[in-house]
Amino acid sequence: MASFDYDTEVRFSSAAPGYWSGRDVSPAQWADYRWQLKNRVQSLDRIEEHLRLSEEERSGILLTGTKLASAVTPHYFNLIEADNPGCPVRRQIIPRVEETFTDPHEMTDPCGEDSHMPVPGLVHRYPDRVLFLVTDRCASYCRYCTRSRVVSGVGEQHLETQWEAAFEYLENTPEVRDVLLSGGDPLLLSDARLERILSRLRRIEHIQFLRIGSRLPVFLPQRITPELCKILSRYHPLFLSIHCNHPRELTTEVREGLERLADAGIPLGNQSVLLRGVNDSVEVQRALVHKLLLCRVKPYYLYQCDLIKGSAHLRTPIQTGLEIIEGLRGHTTGYAIPQFVIDAPGGGGKIPLNPDYVVRSDDRNTLLRNYEGKEFLYPEGQELGSLLM
Repeated sequence: MASFDYDTEVRFSSAAPGYWSGRDVSPAQWADYRWQLKNRVQSLDRIEEHLRLSEEERSGILLTGTKLASAVTPHYFNLIEADNPGCPVRRQIIPRVEETFTDPHEMTDPCGEDSHMPVPGLVHRYPDRVLFLVTDRCASYCRYCTRSRVVSGVGEQHLETQWEAAFEYLENTPEVRDVLLSGGDPLLLSDARLERILSRLRRIEHIQFLRIGSRLPVFLPQRITPELCKILSRYHPLFLSIHCNHPRELTTEVREGLERLADAGIPLGNQSVLLRGVNDSVEVQRALVHKLLLCRVKPYYLYQCDLIKGSAHLRTPIQTGLEIIEGLRGHTTGYAIPQFVIDAPGGGGKIPLNPDYVVRSDDRNTLLRNYEGKEFLYPEGQELGSLLM
């Protein structure tokens, strides 16, 4: 990874107008999320107007019609370094020919979602919560997408959400108290359609929490309008998890959008994916989590990259994630430290991974190691317990 300067990366800067300078784009157009979506960069010709592509990237772009579409919002495209193939933003969003290489351990559906669908579009793996897939489209397409089989419309499958069957299942399954809207990206839906979904869910008495997972606050911060925030605020308790992997993604526009959400009373968490050459160092992660807190976002999960087909060039060893967590623990506030997790291949759900701070343990004592490597003995209290019996 190239040299990394913490002080530079934790500063906020605007993404506008960048590549679009001199193209007769007014400030009003730039601030309109519909204009941003209409002018996404998708073709090889448009990408090459700004980026000096490697052969691996050029070949990857030409093959995107067979696995996962390529599209980048103008806002996010401006964050890409034109002459740096190792740019951490670029590695996330520009296709590479390595996506066509398949490791024998990789899977089409690494999280086993399809096998946990009681009705199409609704994933019920955990006892009290479900995943509701409400769209197959995103503003931009991450090259490590776990749902590349259904997202963007060019994968191996097509998303089929049976809306009434899904709502009826939820109405008739009282153990479900938590619904996560995902996709694709739910915030791509119109305000009216999103509100119809939220209001329908809110009418189900046993559903206590609503959650939305979205990359749009990062890809398309213009979508976080006051009107959208007002709609979301009607359905508390409602939580929103964003997806940000590198501090450079947190621009002034992103920060303003996140502040609007927070001001609307919406708790914000961040889910990032550990990616080779993007955020696989303590230095990058420390800047990311600190900058997230400045945006009023709690670092929530750090995911080990799923075994999605064509992602081997982006995956890191699990040990890398453990070293990052250990490098954060004790060196920054606990609010800034995400939980490192792996989604067990094949559908086992999230498994938390932590450095080993327990040196040894028996019925009487547990020997612990702190972040400095110092050891401390914690008595388990068995002798005192016997006196009180």
